Amino acid sequence: MSFLVVVTENSPDRLRGRLGIWLIEVRAGVYIGNVSKRTRQMIWDQLENGIEEGNAVMAWSTNTESGFDFQTLGPNRREPVEWDGLKLVSFFPVDK
Repeated sequence: MSFLVVVTENSPDRLRGRLGIWLIEVRAGVYIGNVSKRTRQMIWDQLENGIEEGNAVMAWSTNTESGFDFQTLGPNRREPVEWDGLKLVSFFPVDK
């Protein structure tokens, strides 16, 4: 089991309801829970299939140097990058 956080933006209501089955929505679009790796992967599959024009990030506790890992989905200025064994976030410039 690992602690899981999912944050969605501009997601369809049906996806928000679906996430609410496994996680607690503590703020609009912010979900938390303690789930197995299998459940985490199933939740990610639900995000991939239902996010439409929105975006999401999923972060979970794991046995890494930083103590967590994360992945993103959909258009966003932030992109995960690996640097010297750590996962960091790179920012794209603002479109004007």
